[in-house]
Amino acid sequence: MSPTRRFLFPVLAIAAALLWPSSDVTAQQSESGPAVHKSNAIAMHGEPKYGPDFKHFDYVNPEAPKGGSLRLADVGAFDSFNNFIIKGEAAAGIGRIYDSLMESSADEAFTEYCLLCESVEWPDDRSWVAFTLRDDAYWHDGKPITVEDVIFSLDLLRTQGHPFYRFYYGSVASTEITGPRTVRFTFSETGNRELPLIIGQLSILPKHYWETRDFSTTTLEPPLGSGPYKVESFEPGRFVTYKRVENYWARDLPVQKGRNNWDEIRYDYYRDDTIVREALKGGDIDLRVENQAKAWAVDYDVQAVRDGKVILAEIPNERPTGMQSFAMNTRRAPFDNRLVRRALAFAFDFEWTNRNLFFSQYTRTESYFSNSELASRGLPTGAELEILESYRDSLPPEVFTETYSVPSTDGSGWPRDNLRQAFALLEEAGWVVRDMKMVNAETGKQMGFEILLSSPAFERIVLPYIRNLRRLGIDARVRLVDSSQYVNRIRSFEFDMIVGSWGQSDSPGNEQRNFWGCQAAESPGSRNLTGVCDPVVDSLIEQLIAAPDRESLVATTRALDRVLLWGHYVVPNWHIRIDRIAYWDIFGQPEIVPKNGAQIDSWWIDRAKADKLSRRRQTADSNSKATE
Repeated sequence: MSPTRRFLFPVLAIAAALLWPSSDVTAQQSESGPAVHKSNAIAMHGEPKYGPDFKHFDYVNPEAPKGGSLRLADVGAFDSFNNFIIKGEAAAGIGRIYDSLMESSADEAFTEYCLLCESVEWPDDRSWVAFTLRDDAYWHDGKPITVEDVIFSLDLLRTQGHPFYRFYYGSVASTEITGPRTVRFTFSETGNRELPLIIGQLSILPKHYWETRDFSTTTLEPPLGSGPYKVESFEPGRFVTYKRVENYWARDLPVQKGRNNWDEIRYDYYRDDTIVREALKGGDIDLRVENQAKAWAVDYDVQAVRDGKVILAEIPNERPTGMQSFAMNTRRAPFDNRLVRRALAFAFDFEWTNRNLFFSQYTRTESYFSNSELASRGLPTGAELEILESYRDSLPPEVFTETYSVPSTDGSGWPRDNLRQAFALLEEAGWVVRDMKMVNAETGKQMGFEILLSSPAFERIVLPYIRNLRRLGIDARVRLVDSSQYVNRIRSFEFDMIVGSWGQSDSPGNEQRNFWGCQAAESPGSRNLTGVCDPVVDSLIEQLIAAPDRESLVATTRALDRVLLWGHYVVPNWHIRIDRIAYWDIFGQPEIVPKNGAQIDSWWIDRAKADKLSRRRQTADSNSKATE
């Protein structure tokens, strides 16, 4: 799955899917092959929620007024408008200028509906997919979007784009034009139910624009798009403003109805999150998604909140939380030893951290798919056990005999029992204590490693962990670097331990190759940060991708989850099941919140509230000047 592009805050993308034949799908039996289906939508399992004549998604207000300006913030700087390459820091929100072939809904596990396409076709065996483009889709310069643009986009992303695209679209064997507005993608494998929807997520780029420019380099020339917004103005490192395209070709399509309601969206850049919070409280930005527990608990105790002018909303979601963790680079010693990796988990005192630093807002993560039915639990049973049995000889015995659980403490900050267990595991792995140092029994070299960070906010969380590691005699250190150096080191796997995260969806698939596959472990720029390379994991990923129905997908995902957990590649951190959003009381919003949480791109400016707030601010400014 690929990240959702047009939400205002990080929302886990819904994984790709395919549609079983239904009354909303036309199917024709080919004399030489499987039946071919044609529809306006594709779903992973079962049928799409919305039929071919649907008017809009349930979680939007189709009558939402257009207008107003939304002011947001980002931290750091930007030096490029090209968000498809590995170089540079792309401007926040730049994905808003592009359209994709299809659009995901936020209230289904994964279903996609035609956006640039008017119909999609595929055979039963999922060996190819064809899209017929709408004849009224055009670029911002007025030129029509063509099948040549589609083919050009795929080729460009795979050859010059971020390495992710080579993985994600690696199964496309060929492309061909099969009609005036129809393009067909043939895959190198059959039975991969996700591939047609992976292609549906393809952002389409204008061939006539990029064929005269160098796509592989950063650029501050606002690129040509076809989406609901275009770049209006900017100053590198300070701000970027997007203007709504009033004659946007897709504005009345069901997948866009009730969305993209602001006339202008502006991102201002700040040095760090603390300043961003002050900007929100001072009215310089309109909305912030808060990701720090301490800040949520204490930093918003201001008059504007007490007066109800700033709303602190906790909006529940049913998204898989993914895995945030202290991620270990197994390409390097001592993390290439499973027992060492397991021992290091005993040094993290989550209970103390949650109570003293997070105001008890978080839940400990014990699965790569927490907050969903995909998470493994208890001992393996049923279909999951059958899957794991075929790998029994290659798996740790604990996979079958023990329920996975992370080490817990009494929250005192002095986890004596856990450290004793860590000592025992390290001794079993060939490490001993000499002169108060944990050293290799053979070489006498002390165990030491660096925890690489790019955010000062995480130092207060990592330092208590380092304190416990030093109690074990381990020379652990924090290394804080700027964002550019951090990104480059992550891409080249030049680190010992980091705070790593992997977002997941309700329907995991091909992206798991990039997360945990052997090929990705050897490919700089991939998401296989820990360097997992296990034939069992590779095999489970392929089974997951080929799962024929929801039941087998769930069972295989649980098996993969369990194998990864018992590999001890990470020290799991924590998660939360709500979206924490602080915003000025100027927004209207739909009554329905889909399972994936607040869809902010369907909110709108409430003119009456905005005008009232503006008058209050003007009065306050006048009073302030009079006092001076």
